[in-house]
Amino acid sequence: MKLTRRAFLQLTAGAAALPAFSRLARAEPYPTRPVRLLVGFPPGSSSDLVARVMAQALSERLGQQIIVDNRPGASGNIATELAAKARPDGYTLLFTLSSNAINAALYDKLNFNFVRDIAPVGSIDRLPLVMEVNPSVPAKTVPEFIAYAKANPGKINMASGGLGSPQHMAGALFQMLTGVEMLHVPYKGAGSALTDLVSGRVQIMFDVVAASIGFIKADKLRPLAICSLTPATMLPDIPPLANYVPGFEAIAWHGIGAPAATPPEIIAKLTAEINASLAAPTVAETLAQLGAEPAPMTPAQFGKFIDEDTQRWAKVVKFAHIKPE
Repeated sequence: MKLTRRAFLQLTAGAAALPAFSRLARAEPYPTRPVRLLVGFPPGSSSDLVARVMAQALSERLGQQIIVDNRPGASGNIATELAAKARPDGYTLLFTLSSNAINAALYDKLNFNFVRDIAPVGSIDRLPLVMEVNPSVPAKTVPEFIAYAKANPGKINMASGGLGSPQHMAGALFQMLTGVEMLHVPYKGAGSALTDLVSGRVQIMFDVVAASIGFIKADKLRPLAICSLTPATMLPDIPPLANYVPGFEAIAWHGIGAPAATPPEIIAKLTAEINASLAAPTVAETLAQLGAEPAPMTPAQFGKFIDEDTQRWAKVVKFAHIKPE
Protein backbone atom coordinates (compact mmCIF):
# COMPACT_ATOMS: atom_id res chain seq x y z
CA MET A 1 0.00 0.00 0.00
CA LYS A 2 1.40 3.41 -0.96
CA LEU A 3 1.17 6.25 1.53
CA THR A 4 0.07 9.71 0.50
CA ARG A 5 2.59 12.46 1.13
CA ARG A 6 0.38 13.90 3.89
CA ALA A 7 0.02 10.54 5.59
CA PHE A 8 3.74 9.97 5.31
CA LEU A 9 4.49 13.32 6.92
CA GLN A 10 2.05 12.59 9.73
CA LEU A 11 3.67 9.25 10.42
CA THR A 12 7.19 10.66 10.41
CA ALA A 13 6.13 13.49 12.70
CA GLY A 14 4.72 10.98 15.18
CA ALA A 15 7.82 8.83 14.92
CA ALA A 16 9.98 11.77 15.93
CA ALA A 17 8.55 11.55 19.43
CA LEU A 18 9.60 7.90 19.87
CA PRO A 19 12.93 6.80 21.33
CA ALA A 20 15.75 6.51 18.80
CA PHE A 21 16.03 2.73 19.11
CA SER A 22 12.29 2.38 18.46
CA ARG A 23 12.48 4.47 15.28
CA LEU A 24 15.43 2.45 14.03
CA ALA A 25 13.68 -0.80 14.76
CA ARG A 26 10.58 0.26 12.86
CA ALA A 27 12.39 1.91 9.93
CA GLU A 28 12.24 0.08 6.63
CA PRO A 29 15.75 -0.90 5.56
CA TYR A 30 17.15 0.52 2.32
CA PRO A 31 17.22 -0.81 -0.28
CA THR A 32 14.46 -3.39 -0.40
CA ARG A 33 14.34 -3.69 -4.18
CA PRO A 34 16.66 -3.12 -7.17
CA VAL A 35 18.11 0.36 -7.71
CA ARG A 36 18.38 1.98 -11.13
CA LEU A 37 21.64 3.75 -12.05
CA LEU A 38 21.14 6.06 -15.03
CA VAL A 39 24.16 6.39 -17.34
CA GLY A 40 24.09 9.06 -20.02
CA PHE A 41 26.41 7.28 -22.44
CA PRO A 42 26.13 4.03 -24.42
CA PRO A 43 27.19 0.56 -23.31
CA GLY A 44 30.90 -0.02 -23.78
CA SER A 45 31.86 3.63 -23.31
CA SER A 46 34.47 4.44 -20.68
CA SER A 47 31.81 5.91 -18.41
CA ASP A 48 29.64 2.83 -18.81
CA LEU A 49 32.53 0.55 -17.87
CA VAL A 50 33.23 2.45 -14.65
CA ALA A 51 29.51 2.54 -13.86
CA ARG A 52 29.27 -1.23 -14.18
CA VAL A 53 32.27 -1.79 -11.94
CA MET A 54 30.62 0.29 -9.23
CA ALA A 55 27.19 -1.21 -9.83
CA GLN A 56 28.56 -4.70 -9.25
CA ALA A 57 30.43 -3.65 -6.11
CA LEU A 58 27.42 -1.82 -4.67
CA SER A 59 25.06 -4.68 -5.51
CA GLU A 60 27.19 -7.00 -3.40
CA ARG A 61 27.40 -4.57 -0.50
CA LEU A 62 23.75 -3.46 -0.48
CA GLY A 63 22.22 -6.87 -1.09
CA GLN A 64 20.11 -5.55 -3.96
CA GLN A 65 20.89 -5.34 -7.64
CA ILE A 66 22.09 -1.99 -9.01
CA ILE A 67 20.78 -1.98 -12.57
CA VAL A 68 22.72 0.10 -15.09
CA ASP A 69 20.20 1.91 -17.31
CA ASN A 70 21.93 3.48 -20.32
CA ARG A 71 20.15 6.59 -21.62
CA PRO A 72 22.65 8.07 -24.10
CA GLY A 73 22.20 11.33 -25.92
CA ALA A 74 22.67 15.09 -25.66
CA SER A 75 26.05 14.75 -23.91
CA GLY A 76 24.42 13.05 -20.95
CA ASN A 77 21.61 15.57 -20.54
CA ILE A 78 18.85 13.01 -21.25
CA ALA A 79 19.88 10.81 -18.33
CA THR A 80 20.43 13.81 -16.07
CA GLU A 81 16.94 15.16 -16.73
CA LEU A 82 15.41 11.76 -16.00
CA ALA A 83 17.26 11.63 -12.68
CA ALA A 84 16.38 15.21 -11.78
CA LYS A 85 12.68 14.44 -12.24
CA ALA A 86 12.71 10.98 -10.65
CA ARG A 87 11.11 10.18 -7.32
CA PRO A 88 13.65 11.03 -4.58
CA ASP A 89 13.48 7.71 -2.78
CA GLY A 90 16.97 6.34 -3.43
CA TYR A 91 15.83 3.93 -6.13
CA THR A 92 16.93 6.13 -9.04
CA LEU A 93 20.53 7.31 -9.08
CA LEU A 94 22.61 9.16 -11.67
CA PHE A 95 26.11 8.29 -12.78
CA THR A 96 27.61 11.77 -12.75
CA LEU A 97 30.71 12.86 -14.62
CA SER A 98 32.72 15.86 -15.75
CA SER A 99 30.39 16.38 -18.71
CA ASN A 100 27.65 17.35 -16.26
CA ALA A 101 29.75 20.25 -14.95
CA ILE A 102 30.66 21.29 -18.49
CA ASN A 103 27.04 21.08 -19.69
CA ALA A 104 25.89 23.26 -16.80
CA ALA A 105 28.08 26.01 -18.22
CA LEU A 106 27.59 25.21 -21.91
CA TYR A 107 23.80 24.96 -22.24
CA ASP A 108 21.67 28.02 -21.52
CA LYS A 109 18.29 26.28 -21.71
CA LEU A 110 17.94 22.94 -19.95
CA ASN A 111 14.87 21.52 -18.24
CA PHE A 112 16.90 21.04 -15.07
CA ASN A 113 19.72 22.61 -13.10
CA PHE A 114 22.42 20.05 -12.42
CA VAL A 115 23.86 21.70 -9.32
CA ARG A 116 20.41 22.38 -7.84
CA ASP A 117 18.50 19.27 -8.88
CA ILE A 118 21.10 16.53 -8.37
CA ALA A 119 22.40 15.88 -4.86
CA PRO A 120 26.04 14.73 -4.67
CA VAL A 121 26.22 11.25 -3.18
CA GLY A 122 29.73 9.99 -3.76
CA SER A 123 32.83 10.65 -5.81
CA ILE A 124 34.25 7.61 -7.60
CA ASP A 125 37.43 8.52 -9.43
CA ARG A 126 39.59 10.95 -11.33
CA LEU A 127 40.89 10.29 -14.83
CA PRO A 128 43.91 12.49 -15.56
CA LEU A 129 44.22 13.99 -19.01
CA VAL A 130 47.55 14.23 -20.79
CA MET A 131 48.72 16.98 -23.12
CA GLU A 132 50.16 15.02 -26.05
CA VAL A 133 51.44 15.79 -29.51
CA ASN A 134 52.25 13.92 -32.67
CA PRO A 135 56.02 13.29 -32.84
CA SER A 136 56.19 15.52 -35.94
CA VAL A 137 55.71 18.52 -33.64
CA PRO A 138 59.21 19.81 -32.79
CA ALA A 139 58.35 20.80 -29.22
CA LYS A 140 59.46 18.41 -26.49
CA THR A 141 58.37 20.48 -23.47
CA VAL A 142 55.43 22.71 -22.63
CA PRO A 143 57.46 25.94 -22.87
CA GLU A 144 58.78 24.84 -26.25
CA PHE A 145 55.23 24.08 -27.44
CA ILE A 146 53.93 27.46 -26.29
CA ALA A 147 56.75 29.19 -28.16
CA TYR A 148 56.10 27.05 -31.25
CA ALA A 149 52.35 27.73 -31.14
CA LYS A 150 52.84 31.48 -30.76
CA ALA A 151 55.20 31.43 -33.74
CA ASN A 152 52.50 29.61 -35.76
CA PRO A 153 49.17 31.13 -34.64
CA GLY A 154 46.12 29.23 -35.88
CA LYS A 155 48.22 26.70 -37.76
CA ILE A 156 48.16 23.94 -35.13
CA ASN A 157 45.17 21.59 -35.26
CA MET A 158 43.85 20.51 -31.85
CA ALA A 159 41.65 17.41 -31.83
CA SER A 160 38.86 16.66 -29.39
CA GLY A 161 36.04 14.18 -28.86
CA GLY A 162 33.49 16.83 -29.78
CA LEU A 163 32.32 20.33 -28.97
CA GLY A 164 32.21 20.76 -25.19
CA SER A 165 33.96 17.46 -24.53
CA PRO A 166 36.56 17.28 -21.74
CA GLN A 167 39.29 17.23 -24.42
CA HIS A 168 37.90 20.39 -26.01
CA MET A 169 37.53 22.20 -22.71
CA ALA A 170 41.05 21.31 -21.59
CA GLY A 171 42.43 22.70 -24.84
CA ALA A 172 40.33 25.85 -24.55
CA LEU A 173 41.56 26.34 -20.98
CA PHE A 174 45.14 25.99 -22.21
CA GLN A 175 44.56 28.65 -24.83
CA MET A 176 42.90 30.95 -22.32
CA LEU A 177 45.79 30.73 -19.86
CA THR A 178 48.64 30.86 -22.38
CA GLY A 179 47.31 33.09 -25.14
CA VAL A 180 48.15 30.62 -27.90
CA GLU A 181 45.83 30.18 -30.88
CA MET A 182 45.00 26.70 -32.14
CA LEU A 183 42.37 25.45 -34.57
CA HIS A 184 39.86 23.20 -32.80
CA VAL A 185 38.94 20.09 -34.79
CA PRO A 186 35.99 18.32 -33.11
CA TYR A 187 35.36 14.65 -33.84
CA LYS A 188 32.39 12.41 -33.14
CA GLY A 189 34.16 10.70 -30.30
CA ALA A 190 37.63 10.73 -28.79
CA GLY A 191 38.62 7.46 -30.47
CA SER A 192 38.57 8.85 -34.00
CA ALA A 193 40.31 12.01 -32.80
CA LEU A 194 43.09 9.92 -31.30
CA THR A 195 43.45 7.96 -34.54
CA ASP A 196 44.03 11.15 -36.51
CA LEU A 197 46.46 12.43 -33.89
CA VAL A 198 48.56 9.30 -34.27
CA SER A 199 48.44 9.59 -38.07
CA GLY A 200 49.51 13.24 -37.96
CA ARG A 201 46.33 14.73 -39.44
CA VAL A 202 46.10 16.81 -36.25
CA GLN A 203 48.99 17.85 -34.05
CA ILE A 204 47.80 18.01 -30.43
CA MET A 205 45.16 16.59 -28.12
CA PHE A 206 44.34 16.66 -24.43
CA ASP A 207 43.07 13.15 -23.77
CA VAL A 208 42.49 10.68 -20.97
CA VAL A 209 45.78 8.95 -20.12
CA ALA A 210 44.33 5.43 -20.32
CA ALA A 211 43.18 5.96 -23.91
CA SER A 212 46.61 7.10 -25.07
CA ILE A 213 49.00 5.11 -22.93
CA GLY A 214 49.56 2.40 -25.57
CA PHE A 215 50.52 4.94 -28.24
CA ILE A 216 52.72 6.82 -25.77
CA LYS A 217 54.62 3.67 -24.83
CA ALA A 218 55.03 2.83 -28.50
CA ASP A 219 56.49 6.32 -29.13
CA LYS A 220 53.66 7.14 -31.51
CA LEU A 221 52.63 10.08 -29.30
CA ARG A 222 54.75 12.40 -27.19
CA PRO A 223 53.35 13.38 -23.77
CA LEU A 224 54.28 16.90 -22.69
CA ALA A 225 52.40 17.23 -19.40
CA ILE A 226 49.70 15.82 -17.15
CA CYS A 227 46.62 17.97 -16.73
CA SER A 228 46.10 17.13 -13.06
CA LEU A 229 47.93 18.89 -10.22
CA THR A 230 49.81 15.72 -9.33
CA PRO A 231 51.55 13.13 -11.55
CA ALA A 232 49.43 10.35 -13.00
CA THR A 233 49.97 6.77 -11.86
CA MET A 234 50.34 5.58 -15.45
CA LEU A 235 52.84 8.33 -16.35
CA PRO A 236 54.65 9.11 -13.10
CA ASP A 237 57.59 10.85 -14.82
CA ILE A 238 55.49 13.34 -16.79
CA PRO A 239 55.18 16.69 -14.95
CA PRO A 240 51.90 18.47 -14.23
CA LEU A 241 51.02 21.18 -16.73
CA ALA A 242 50.45 23.56 -13.81
CA ASN A 243 54.22 23.57 -13.30
CA TYR A 244 54.45 25.67 -16.48
CA VAL A 245 50.97 27.20 -16.66
CA PRO A 246 49.89 28.26 -13.15
CA GLY A 247 46.26 27.49 -12.38
CA PHE A 248 45.86 24.86 -15.06
CA GLU A 249 43.85 21.79 -14.06
CA ALA A 250 41.65 19.67 -16.30
CA ILE A 251 40.53 16.20 -15.26
CA ALA A 252 37.72 13.87 -16.10
CA TRP A 253 35.81 12.44 -13.15
CA HIS A 254 32.97 10.12 -12.24
CA GLY A 255 30.60 10.00 -9.31
CA ILE A 256 27.05 9.17 -8.25
CA GLY A 257 24.22 11.59 -7.61
CA ALA A 258 20.55 11.38 -6.64
CA PRO A 259 17.43 13.53 -7.01
CA ALA A 260 17.85 16.57 -4.77
CA ALA A 261 15.19 15.68 -2.20
CA THR A 262 16.53 12.18 -1.52
CA PRO A 263 16.54 11.58 2.28
CA PRO A 264 19.93 12.30 3.87
CA GLU A 265 20.03 8.92 5.62
CA ILE A 266 19.79 7.17 2.25
CA ILE A 267 22.53 9.37 0.80
CA ALA A 268 24.70 8.71 3.86
CA LYS A 269 24.30 4.95 3.45
CA LEU A 270 25.13 5.08 -0.25
CA THR A 271 28.16 7.28 0.38
CA ALA A 272 29.49 4.85 2.97
CA GLU A 273 29.07 1.89 0.62
CA ILE A 274 30.63 3.73 -2.33
CA ASN A 275 33.70 4.66 -0.27
CA ALA A 276 33.95 1.15 1.15
CA SER A 277 33.78 -0.27 -2.38
CA LEU A 278 36.59 2.03 -3.53
CA ALA A 279 38.74 0.78 -0.66
CA ALA A 280 38.37 -2.82 -1.82
CA PRO A 281 41.53 -3.98 -3.64
CA THR A 282 39.60 -5.69 -6.43
CA VAL A 283 37.64 -2.53 -7.26
CA ALA A 284 40.71 -0.30 -7.06
CA GLU A 285 42.64 -2.65 -9.35
CA THR A 286 39.82 -2.79 -11.89
CA LEU A 287 39.52 0.99 -11.95
CA ALA A 288 43.29 1.28 -12.36
CA GLN A 289 43.06 -0.91 -15.47
CA LEU A 290 40.59 1.65 -16.84
CA GLY A 291 43.00 4.47 -16.05
CA ALA A 292 40.90 5.72 -13.14
CA GLU A 293 42.27 6.70 -9.75
CA PRO A 294 39.82 6.21 -6.82
CA ALA A 295 38.81 9.50 -5.19
CA PRO A 296 36.41 8.89 -2.28
CA MET A 297 34.74 11.95 -0.77
CA THR A 298 31.93 12.96 1.54
CA PRO A 299 28.82 14.43 -0.14
CA ALA A 300 29.86 17.90 1.07
CA GLN A 301 33.35 17.52 -0.38
CA PHE A 302 31.98 16.16 -3.64
CA GLY A 303 29.47 19.00 -3.87
CA LYS A 304 32.22 21.57 -3.38
CA PHE A 305 34.33 19.86 -6.03
CA ILE A 306 31.42 19.92 -8.52
CA ASP A 307 30.74 23.61 -7.82
CA GLU A 308 34.39 24.51 -8.44
CA ASP A 309 34.55 22.42 -11.62
CA THR A 310 31.35 24.03 -12.94
CA GLN A 311 32.69 27.51 -12.25
CA ARG A 312 36.01 26.67 -13.94
CA TRP A 313 34.32 25.60 -17.17
CA ALA A 314 31.87 28.51 -17.12
CA LYS A 315 34.85 30.87 -17.37
CA VAL A 316 36.29 28.89 -20.27
CA VAL A 317 32.97 28.74 -22.13
CA LYS A 318 32.61 32.50 -21.81
CA PHE A 319 36.20 33.19 -22.85
CA ALA A 320 36.12 30.91 -25.89
CA HIS A 321 32.53 31.80 -26.89
CA ILE A 322 31.69 28.09 -27.04
CA LYS A 323 28.13 27.32 -28.16
CA PRO A 324 26.48 23.87 -28.21
CA GLU A 325 25.77 22.36 -31.61
